[in-house]
Amino acid sequence: MDKPRRRRADKVVTMPTVVTADAPAAHVTREPVRRAYEDDQIARRAYELYEARGREHGHDVDDWLQAERELKESQRSTAA
Repeated sequence: MDKPRRRRADKVVTMPTVVTADAPAAHVTREPVRRAYEDDQIARRAYELYEARGREHGHDVDDWLQAERELKESQRSTAA
């Protein structure tokens, strides 16, 4: 019995960005990029913590939260 073939979409449709008077277009487009950059920094630091522990499994959430705290603290100290 053959598996049914899946159709692949040739075109990718994205949702339009809604711009209101409360949120200017520049803010709407930069926020996801900034958040993705922060998530990348957190992920890198969390991996460093995982390696420093000797690659011991089961602490991924702890590592992520600690990395997030460190990033926020460093942002506060540079903003002050």
